[in-house]
Amino acid sequence: MVGQVFAPAKPAFPSSMTVKAYFGIAEVMSPLRDIDKWIRRKLRCYIWKQWGKSGYRELRKRGVSVRESWNTSKSAHGPWRLSKTPALSLALPAKAFAQMGLPVLAERQV
Repeated sequence: MVGQVFAPAKPAFPSSMTVKAYFGIAEVMSPLRDIDKWIRRKLRCYIWKQWGKSGYRELRKRGVSVRESWNTSKSAHGPWRLSKTPALSLALPAKAFAQMGLPVLAERQV
């Protein structure tokens, strides 16, 4: 489902090695991390919309607590605002998007 959304755009994403080689390590990594975060948030928003009324069940299935799932699913806020909630971040972490094949623009440095 989500893989189909970003599959056509995948060739447009440069690999992190290409970005580092082109721009160097200097001050570019911070804006790239921001873009990565924004893309993941947009995808969480899209997935939340796809779940629709079964959002509570999907959150519970992914290990989110009953209280967080209930509060998120019954919230009056829109999908974009909910995409930044702890419940959706727990249900759909960055690692899940990496497993789906979403390219990473800026690798985290240890």
